[in-house]
Amino acid sequence: MSFYEVVRFALRGLSANKLRSSLTMLGILIGVAAVILLVAVGNGSAKAISDRIEALGTNTITVMSAGRGGSTNTALTEDMATGLTDTTLAPDVKSVSPVVSTSTTLTYGGTDHDVNAFVGTTPGWFAASNTPVGSGAAFTADDEAQGRRVVVIGQTVAQELFPGLSPLNKQITVGGALFTVVGVLQEKSSTGFQDSNDTAIAPLTAVRQVLTGYGALNSILVEAKNPDKVDAVQSEVATVLNEKMGLAPTTSSANAPYRIQNASQLLQTQTQTADTFTTLLGAVAAISLLVGGIGITNIMLVTVTERTREIGIRKALGAPRRVILTQFLIEATLLSVIGGALGVAAALIGSRFSIVGVKPVIVPSSIALALGVSIAIGLFFGGLPASRAARLRPIDALRYE
Repeated sequence: MSFYEVVRFALRGLSANKLRSSLTMLGILIGVAAVILLVAVGNGSAKAISDRIEALGTNTITVMSAGRGGSTNTALTEDMATGLTDTTLAPDVKSVSPVVSTSTTLTYGGTDHDVNAFVGTTPGWFAASNTPVGSGAAFTADDEAQGRRVVVIGQTVAQELFPGLSPLNKQITVGGALFTVVGVLQEKSSTGFQDSNDTAIAPLTAVRQVLTGYGALNSILVEAKNPDKVDAVQSEVATVLNEKMGLAPTTSSANAPYRIQNASQLLQTQTQTADTFTTLLGAVAAISLLVGGIGITNIMLVTVTERTREIGIRKALGAPRRVILTQFLIEATLLSVIGGALGVAAALIGSRFSIVGVKPVIVPSSIALALGVSIAIGLFFGGLPASRAARLRPIDALRYE
């Protein structure tokens, strides 16, 4: 019997019970689609976060209070930010942007909108954080020095407060004071439940006067002259802060009452975390494939039992053992291959939609791996029923009722 005829017999065997074969393929389909989609979601989430970190620029560092240091004053002050602009102590620093941030409610024409990130800073923040203004203009150094109540809003704020209108030169109420909208930020990509466009930026002096008071800064954004100087800037910043806080020059960053976050280091850490997360998602989804393989074993064992007499007749007529073995192996493999192919199609369709706010990014290797595993599952889990069918003695098979 030729290989073509063996395949034809296998297809005939599968089509004899279409519903049972379809349900078995459904198990493989779900497993393959789950592996590809979950890996795609993990990869998409990692890409979105990495893009946001890279958008900040790999030539910036962020200084934040670590909240430790015993009796040492751990607050970040504007005097410290000013000290970082000293070209003698910090020659590789390009710009320094002190930052305060708070949540507040913006009001325009009877419409209220809550903003979690109302930022007070200096004009250099826009370039350092890679946050360009899309329409209008950013506030100026003179605005910041004079404490003018002007504000640049994100796209989400503009849509919520000014639907169908231009927000430029409109006045909104913030903390009981009027701020004039002078610009709207370019739209940014968002990740998960956090909306990067739901923000507003105003001069540091104005925000302190109206909202936060003259307490500590939330952070200080420091921009290096070029990406190669980031490590040097980090060392210079630590030296200046140690001096301002009255710490020993040799105080390590691990024991300091402040924390310096390097964008390039953050990107590296995020990449490693994302790889681990994606691997975990793929491993969890692979369990579905294993369950599908067990389903193939179960169905093929039932098939062998139902067709015992048929096997006996074929062996009595001279069918060799390898033909019987090959036929049932092909049946099991076809179930997994067809189910796997449909699973890939389902995953490709599913990747066109956002899942929990994340746009899946298909990894080609995950498709090849999922298909390869599904074929291996068909061969492995179909091996036991196939060998059982091939071992049947013709006389015993013909006597089977």
